[in-house]
Amino acid sequence: MATSDYLIIGAGSAGCVLANRLSADPKTTVTLLEAGGRDRNPWLHVPAGYFKTMNDPRYSWGYETEPDDGVDGRRIVWPRGKVLGGSSSINGLLYVRGQPEDYNQWRQAGNVGWSWDDLLPLFMRSEFHEHGAVGLHGGAGPLAVSSQSYIHEICNAWVKAAEAEGYRFNEDYNGVDQEGVGYFEQTTRKGVRCSAAVGYLKPARRRRNLRIVPRTHALRILFEGKRAVGAECLSGSADKTEFRARQEVVVACGAIGTPHLLMLSGVGDADMLQGFDLKPVADLRGVGKNLQDHLQVRPVFKCRVPTLNNHMPNIWKRVEFALEYMLFRTGPLTMAASSATGFLRTGEHAATPDIEFHIQPWSADKPGESLHAFPGFTTSVCVLRPESRGRICLKSPDPLRHPAIHPNYLSAQTDRMTTVAGTRIARRIAAREPLASKIESEHQPGRDIASDDELLDWARSTATTIFHPVGTCKMGQDTEAVVDERLRVRGLSGLRVADCSIMPTIVSGNTNAAAIMIGEKASDLIKEDQVQVSAAA
Repeated sequence: MATSDYLIIGAGSAGCVLANRLSADPKTTVTLLEAGGRDRNPWLHVPAGYFKTMNDPRYSWGYETEPDDGVDGRRIVWPRGKVLGGSSSINGLLYVRGQPEDYNQWRQAGNVGWSWDDLLPLFMRSEFHEHGAVGLHGGAGPLAVSSQSYIHEICNAWVKAAEAEGYRFNEDYNGVDQEGVGYFEQTTRKGVRCSAAVGYLKPARRRRNLRIVPRTHALRILFEGKRAVGAECLSGSADKTEFRARQEVVVACGAIGTPHLLMLSGVGDADMLQGFDLKPVADLRGVGKNLQDHLQVRPVFKCRVPTLNNHMPNIWKRVEFALEYMLFRTGPLTMAASSATGFLRTGEHAATPDIEFHIQPWSADKPGESLHAFPGFTTSVCVLRPESRGRICLKSPDPLRHPAIHPNYLSAQTDRMTTVAGTRIARRIAAREPLASKIESEHQPGRDIASDDELLDWARSTATTIFHPVGTCKMGQDTEAVVDERLRVRGLSGLRVADCSIMPTIVSGNTNAAAIMIGEKASDLIKEDQVQVSAAA
């Protein structure tokens, strides 16, 4: 049995931040547990390597949803990182903070300290932007953020076509205003991925007061009465062991793993827990509820010009790209999951952008699958603030069995309408020059799909996750809130949650930047509370 001041369960985006920030005090001992292994595979560091790692069971949990009526009863695979760095080691590298209104809404719901003005300094503190501390960007943080070094001509043409359609160019969607079209920023430094493990954990690894324990699966949180005191874990050798915490246990296992671990530990809906012969420690009926995710539809266009669909099957091109990357850290292997973007409003009813485009100079039936045999590109679009709500439930009291995931996609009328409207905008942009002359035809959904009902049916049959689950242990003041504004689990002591599960509502964009911010915020809250405890003593 090992004991430290703080026990962090999950070395993902927020967990790595916490391990770094808390262990910066040499008097504080920290243990960081991770179910996956170390991030040694080179493909975890090559930006385009996510194609190889996101569905690899060595690095991803490989969750799968239950059949969902909203998407024609299909099951959808949800990759989540199972390696040091968590999903930041296998994600698409896109750096998006969201809109100020997202966080102000959290504050308006009673979460003191979570407004945009409160959180902007944390975003800036975390960031090492390649252009330095300019505008709202940070220049000295652990997380490297850079502009793209490789942009395909089809992506440039899409941006120009969107401008021709009337959308303004926005040089910095992470600045004062998100709205407009432009190019994604990505979490890389000189052509290499900067995961949370690289940015936060690597500089702290040599600290004698920080213990990093990979390949250790937390089975349940240990309680003495209502106080969390540690965790029972399964190590790589299949032996059970305990890790104890003198001060706090912090769960940072993500929007799926965190509610799953809480329920296995007796924290959740008491009636449901008793049905699995689990003794309730705290009757918190919100655990696992409020699940939100960005669902993407993927209009695909056949092209008259070559795209990466042409290049990647060609062995000589692959060799050329590999050599360029090895010698110069440039070329297609430095690409993030998408190049161009648009944060747009589907109509005057939307006060801020309600859809996000991900423009990719390749096409496939699904992310991570084989590229189409024809030259093509993808104009993925997702609803930024879905109103549909799902849930995470236990399937079994066995900690090694995945929970049931019910996304409840497209159950809200607003989500259905916005999805159709976003698809129509994709078509209008594709009809504008300089893009239109580069397009041969619309492959998906196809011009024979014309009415709103037909477009919605197409969405139900083809839409998929864009990998942003949040909200399942939400922060708030209502009866379904799991944590308070200081991320303390309600009704218990010595236990906090710090990951995207605490989001009351999903942010308007890709979620990794916000996950890292949550880690920064949690570290501040923990240190502040510890100062108060010490002063009282």
